This record gives sequence, C-alpha cells and structure tokens, in this order.
Amino acid sequence: MRQKAIPRRSGHPTNLKLTRIVRKVDCRLLPTTAAIYLLCYLDRSNIGNAKILNSSTNDTLLESNNISNYQYTIAMMVFLVAYSVFEAPSNLALKIFQPRRWLGLLVIAFGAFCTGIAFTHNFAELAALRFLLGAAEAGAFPGMIYYFTFWYKPVERASRIAVFMCSATLSGAFGGAIAYGVGHLNGARGLEGWRWLFLVEGVPTIAAGLLVFLFLPSYPEKVAWLTDEEKEAQALRLGDGGSSGEDKLNWKDAKETLLSVRLYVHYLTYLTVSVGIASLSLFAPTIIAGLGYTDIQAQLFTVPPYAVAYVMTLGLAWLSDRLKCRGAIACCSQVVASVAFIIQACLPAEAYTARYAFLVIATTGAFGGLPSLNAWVGDNIQTTTARSITTALNISFSGPGQIIGVWIYRAQDAPAYRLGHGINAGMSFLAAVLAFCLTVHYQRRNMRLKDTNQPRWVT
Repeated sequence: MRQKAIPRRSGHPTNLKLTRIVRKVDCRLLPTTAAIYLLCYLDRSNIGNAKILNSSTNDTLLESNNISNYQYTIAMMVFLVAYSVFEAPSNLALKIFQPRRWLGLLVIAFGAFCTGIAFTHNFAELAALRFLLGAAEAGAFPGMIYYFTFWYKPVERASRIAVFMCSATLSGAFGGAIAYGVGHLNGARGLEGWRWLFLVEGVPTIAAGLLVFLFLPSYPEKVAWLTDEEKEAQALRLGDGGSSGEDKLNWKDAKETLLSVRLYVHYLTYLTVSVGIASLSLFAPTIIAGLGYTDIQAQLFTVPPYAVAYVMTLGLAWLSDRLKCRGAIACCSQVVASVAFIIQACLPAEAYTARYAFLVIATTGAFGGLPSLNAWVGDNIQTTTARSITTALNISFSGPGQIIGVWIYRAQDAPAYRLGHGINAGMSFLAAVLAFCLTVHYQRRNMRLKDTNQPRWVT
C-alpha cells in the first residue's frame, strides 16, 4: 500500500532542524547496521581462525574433518561464488520486500548457516554450508549501502557507510580476540575449540536477525519517531540525491546502468581492492603464524592490524565527506597498501618485527579507501533503480577479486608468503591507478559544466 502523502508546508527547514533530524537517523540506523555487518564479517572470516585454532593439539577444523589445504581453499571459494551470483538479485529483493524484512531474513539465514558449520564432519558438508552462507551474506553489504540512499544525501554517505564498513576491520580484531578465548574451550562438552567458535558467533547472529526483522525502520516516510514536519523536512533535504521507498523499479534506468562504461571502471577498481581485503581477512592468522607466533597466540596478534585500520578508515571516511573527495583518498590509501605489501615481499623471513609492522600498514591502506569507493559509485547516480543495480554490481565485482585473494597465500610459500604479498601489491597499485583515472575523468566533465547550472560530478 502507498503511504499517505505528507502535507507540504511553506518555507524551508532550518539548519538546526536538519541537523537534529540527521542525528535522529544516525542514532537509529548506525548502531544497527554496524552490528549487522560486524556479525556478517565474523561469520564469513572465522574459518580463517578455525584453520589454525588449537593446532598444538591437532584439533583444528582441517584435522577434525580430515580436510586438505586444497579442499579448505575450495570451501572458501564456493562462498565467494555464491556471494557474487546472488548480490544483484538480493538488492532487487530488498526493494520489493522492504529493507526490514529482507535484511532480517538474511541475518537469520547466515547466522543459521554459520552455526551449522559447527556440526560438520567432512569436506562436502563444509563446502555446502559455505555456499549457502555466501548466498545469504551476498545481500547484506550492498543492501545496506542501497538502504542508506533512502536516508542520507550523497555527501553524507561515505562517513555513514564507513561506520558499518569499519565493522569489517573491527571484526578482524574481535574475531582474533574471540578465537583466543574460545581456544581455551577446546574439549569442553566433547567439542573442539573451532566448533565452539562457530557456535559462539552463529547463535547470537540468529537472535540479532530476529531483532532486525522486527524493529529496523525501512523508509523515513513510514517511521513513527519522525513527526510529519520532520518527514517533510527529510524529503526536502534529500531532494534528488536520495531514494524513496515509494519509487518503483524502472527497467529503462536498469538498461542504461548496465550499459554504462564509466560504471564498469568503478566495478573494476573495487575488484582490485577486494583481492587484498579478502586475503587479509581469511589469511591474517596464517600470515601471523609465519611471523613466529603459534596457535592461540597467533589469534591474539591479529587484533592490532585491524584495530589501527578501524580508526584510520573512520578518519578517512570523515575526511572524504568533509572535502567531498572520493577518488584522491581511495587512490592514496591504495598506494600506501601497495608500498607496504612490496616491502613485506622483500623483507627477509626472519625480520619478524618489520614484517608485522608493515602488515599493520598494509591492512590500514587496504581498508582505508573502501567507504569512499562505495559511496562514490552511487554519488553520480540519480535514480533509485540505477542506485540499486549499481550498488549491487559494484559489490558483485568484488567476488572475482576475493576469489583471487583466496588462492594467493599458498601453504608452500610459508613463512614469508612473497607471492601473496607481491600480488596484493600489484592489485593495490592498479586500484590506485583506476581511482586516479576516474578522478581525472570527472574533473574534466566538471570543466565542461563550468558555466552551466547543471549539477557537478563528485570526484
């Protein structure tokens, strides 16, 4: 049913009133979306912790389930295949079924599949549940980015996206700390530590999904905690830069979006960035184990790289919104990551302290530009259908990049992992080049609009 139209009042809302509305929206949306993505990333990346958890007693995921390193890699890859395939359809489903219901169902589903992994006993069961986990998680990230277009102006989105995206870096810190604690439960009630890990992180996710399904607000025009006057002010504030819950799918816009070459450069940029993100998320415990730390201790040392990345990513996202600058920040962030990966590849294997320090820097650089890139791809899109498809496709293209990331840190390259660091260095540099080219492209377009009243492209 269509929502009853809100009566229009004359005049424009004051800046103080608009600030109050944005703060209201922030308080309702940001903690919830951050929690969703934190749980999402914990549930997908905990397999990296499970690989080495309690290795000193031969109670790891691989040993308990009689899984080879090759089969383990395949289990990670099938997650990414499902993740890539189901992102765009899931974003369209969010529009059809409303954000509250769809996101709630997705969270419940991936929590259930994560919990189910605790009861696997062979490769086939693990691979099947990882595929289903990828299908369920596929809609969470692009869905929340698209969801934010209903609530925030383009210049506000990067810092808000950063709040929940930084949950990915925060999950790396939490994941290591949780694995460190859960490792001490090894053998409790006859269960290995890695099984407890999936239970401890999966069951709360199901409970969180129920709360999202029941209480997450879908659209500004349908919430009770905004007055009619505030709803009108919110609609005026967003103008053409936002989306409406009442907008219908437009297949003409969809066709134009799918044929835009400019947008495919954005997607390719995100693909290259995703190589480093995926490989670090899945192999950070393994890389750190190659730095002289072992078993449960290695889990604990995964915390600092992600803790530093969390702070820096939030700061860069705030700067991106403040300066209305996307490309330059993403470019510089990826240059830092590229240099740090190159240095790690060149350092001698026994240079543990230096290798760890540059792992922290590489992690910070790899994650630092993500909010800017995710906001940027939607900043220069005008319609709700185009935003839905563009956001989903941007994240979908991360799938091939993440699949590359799954394969580059090979067991035979331990402990220095020079091949993995070298590939990450090259991909980060390519991402920087592509972001720079897009920035120049938009600047040139703006030069042609210099003496017109047309809206400028976000650079």
